[in-house]
Amino acid sequence: MRRLRTSLVVLSTLVTLTALAPAAHPTSARTPGAGTNILVVGIDSRAGLSKAEKNRLNVGGKGCNCTDVMMLVHVSADERRASVVSIPRDSYVTYPEDKTPARSGKINGAYAIGGAALTIRTVEKVTGLRVDHYLETGFTGFEQAVNSLGGAVICTTKPLQDVNSGLDITTGVHEVDGRGSLRYVRARHIDNPGDLGRVRRQQRFTTDLLARLTARDALSGPLAAARTARTLLKSVRTDPGTSLEDLVRIGWALGRLKPSQREFATVPISVFDHRVPGVGSTLLWDKTRSDALWSALAADKPITGDTRIQPASGTPARPEKVQARVDDAAVALALRAAGFQVTDTSATAPATRPAGPPVIRYTPGAEYGATTLATALPGARLERVTGHDAVFDVALGTSPVTVQKVHYDRNTIEGAPAAGHQLGCMDGRL
Repeated sequence: MRRLRTSLVVLSTLVTLTALAPAAHPTSARTPGAGTNILVVGIDSRAGLSKAEKNRLNVGGKGCNCTDVMMLVHVSADERRASVVSIPRDSYVTYPEDKTPARSGKINGAYAIGGAALTIRTVEKVTGLRVDHYLETGFTGFEQAVNSLGGAVICTTKPLQDVNSGLDITTGVHEVDGRGSLRYVRARHIDNPGDLGRVRRQQRFTTDLLARLTARDALSGPLAAARTARTLLKSVRTDPGTSLEDLVRIGWALGRLKPSQREFATVPISVFDHRVPGVGSTLLWDKTRSDALWSALAADKPITGDTRIQPASGTPARPEKVQARVDDAAVALALRAAGFQVTDTSATAPATRPAGPPVIRYTPGAEYGATTLATALPGARLERVTGHDAVFDVALGTSPVTVQKVHYDRNTIEGAPAAGHQLGCMDGRL
């Protein structure tokens, strides 16, 4: 029980988890490597929750007894960097051989087949990394953990609503309790990227919670870390091989890090809707980039700044989702050929063009589309206009214009490696 309680030292910085159930199991050592790897998983289970609790937490759906959230946390050997990699639940992988022949499926199904032990071995098999420690908690445990810390901070540049999770917040920065935090990290139906958008929100929540704990000196030393653990009590379970000393060291190390020393990423994806009979829609990893990601962690190297891991020069929005009014017939035709939805407004174009490159005017909050359109028009100047409608306006100037085709890559906005100060509210994002 002592280990069970003190394990919260590290999870207090990683309570982005959404749905977890208790278990205890041994970790396994497969490959050597520098640094420490902690596998943090969330189990999609409603076991033990009353109808009232399900309603209060907006978790009335049916659980699958599988991992709903999975994060691999790497703390460098010198304890001067932490890399948090989210592994999407629908990743299509081959499970390690157990008593039955190896078979493939979603990575979240490993828990349903063989519990935590198979989950650990599956992660080790597909990443090539050794898992040193394992953590999991529950719906109510998550809520209690956040409340014990005095709440959390979340922020958004646009209103967010999700009926399934109960999330309903306005633009800006918000102080939330455990229940509100749970709604935020569970929401899946508010972004085009779906589950990947949720994963990025969990990463944002993690960096902000860690910033909050650091500001309160909750992890400023071994004694402070131990006190934080005691206040969180039974929110998390660990494997038997994880000691009090392990957790205090990890928690203290995380608390000493600056936002720029904490980095977050999602496993790079190449196919976002790989259909498998009997399994459904799955995600296929980008082999080259994901191999580079695991290789960097195995070598105890940073993942931010590694060009092998970063997405190709893709755009954050699909061209066919971008609507624009263009005041030049030839450019309008070329953009339409590149996949954009374009209305030709050349009939109302000014007789004398202003000096300079094209100007793209757009409404606040439409940055993804604006960036995509600007990529197709190299040199274009972006102008955010309050009160502008949802359609982009492209006004040409005197500079020559060349329209380029663009490549859409969802990894660009929802999974690319980023440092904590680039993600969090408390670190200056809003």
